[in-house]
Amino acid sequence: MAGQLPGMTVNPLRKAYSAAILYAVIIGFSFIFVKLTLAVSHPVDMLAHRFTISFGIALLLVFAGNNRPRFKLGDILRLLPLAIFYPSLFFAFQAYGLFYISSSEAGIIQATIPILTMIMAAYFLKEHSTLLQISCIFLSVLGVVYIFVMKGAHMSPGDFKGSVFILLSALSSAAYNVIARKMSRKYRAMDITVMMMGIGFVVFNSMSIVRHVSEGSLGQYFEPFADLTFVVSIIYLGVMSSLVTSFLNNYALTYMEASQMGVFINFSTLVTIAAGVVVLKEQLAYFYFIGAIFIIGGVVGTNVLALKKARLLQDLGGSKRE
Repeated sequence: MAGQLPGMTVNPLRKAYSAAILYAVIIGFSFIFVKLTLAVSHPVDMLAHRFTISFGIALLLVFAGNNRPRFKLGDILRLLPLAIFYPSLFFAFQAYGLFYISSSEAGIIQATIPILTMIMAAYFLKEHSTLLQISCIFLSVLGVVYIFVMKGAHMSPGDFKGSVFILLSALSSAAYNVIARKMSRKYRAMDITVMMMGIGFVVFNSMSIVRHVSEGSLGQYFEPFADLTFVVSIIYLGVMSSLVTSFLNNYALTYMEASQMGVFINFSTLVTIAAGVVVLKEQLAYFYFIGAIFIIGGVVGTNVLALKKARLLQDLGGSKRE
């Protein structure tokens, strides 16, 4: 299971950045589809159906290919913490957090993911960012917070429970970035992704069935599929926003530092705003452009500085060998 994917030796870092950007774009559009599914489905049921589709497609892709994963018990135990943090804890905390607070308030809290990732990566992976990189990460976070504050988001004492859930969701995402960075050095991106989708399938279907049994509504489990909008949305969430993004994230983390990948979370905020303008015909206010400059500047700055650092280390390594 060890080793990197075949055919990825030519300029892998450029492909990693392409994967990170595509990841942010898909995640950005996913919020619209989540809203559409929650209009006709309970959050836990939505997650159960989402990961049923993800896991099913992942198995089809794996068994149709030649590189089938061969999980041993030790491999499963090593990858289990990764799958628990994401998707299980991340989506569970996020769903219950959004039950108590608005998406704008949640967006402000989740903008801390790059900062949390940077702190964890420094402690657990010894990936230390320069002062300029740290400044760029904070600039990106500032852009997200500025947009949501200008939209009129506010925090009240009654929102404490929801805020805690969203913060735990952000911590889960940061922990996943750090663990995935470490695991990607040993396991293929697709192997990690299949494991993650399998855990999500088991966890959320178990939660959904327990909920329906306790309420005596097991017969309503498949009711949302009578709605065509739900079907289209859940396919997008299951295939693109769960399976594909997990693979892209795992692949990018094979070549990028965790703190670099974490900052792309904020870039997805711009995609969400653009999607709202195009699909939902929302008005684009001036502060979106100001926030966009901060976010894009932070994302680009963080990664340009990381590239310079990597090239410097490579040059130093070459000089020592000579």
